[in-house]
Amino acid sequence: MSLRACRSCKILTEGDSCPICRGKDLSEDYTGLLIVLDPESELAKKLGVDRRGRYALKVR
Repeated sequence: MSLRACRSCKILTEGDSCPICRGKDLSEDYTGLLIVLDPESELAKKLGVDRRGRYALKVR
């Protein structure tokens, strides 16, 4: 199964729903990849990410 990005929080998942917001609006059409190891980093704060994980930069 391929990775899909949540349209609202941009986290990448292999499941049928978003693990953060529990939404079902997922897309396989995304660009960029951000791996957040430290949610307290400046980049994570700038992007509004508050959990560790893999995120898409742009979701279509």
